[in-house]
Amino acid sequence: MIRRALWVGCVVVIAGCADAPQPAVPDNTAINERDRNDAVKTPIDQNENQPDVDRTASIRKEVVARSNFSTNAHNVKIITQNGKVTLRGPVDSEEERNEIGRIASDVAGKDNVDNQLEVTTK
Repeated sequence: MIRRALWVGCVVVIAGCADAPQPAVPDNTAINERDRNDAVKTPIDQNENQPDVDRTASIRKEVVARSNFSTNAHNVKIITQNGKVTLRGPVDSEEERNEIGRIASDVAGKDNVDNQLEVTTK
């Protein structure tokens, strides 16, 4: 009898979990759809030649070293093709956008950077 009461109690507890509110999941569908456009560069477009890989790594190292940057800024897309760098993704402020652009320009040269970073609104 006690086992049956415990078993029924467990079923009630488990069944009640299904009704518990689930945490909200961010919807980035629009961003993902934008990345499906063949004209938009994504990390898959990164060249595998050593100079392009090194250039991307140098920029990434500088970006990640900035402790005052947001998580978004630390995770921007840095894509290098034939020495030309494209920056894509959301950042939290115009200051982050400009600073990441400056870092990329210092590494690749000002005329070799296409800064497509987007400032998110909160």
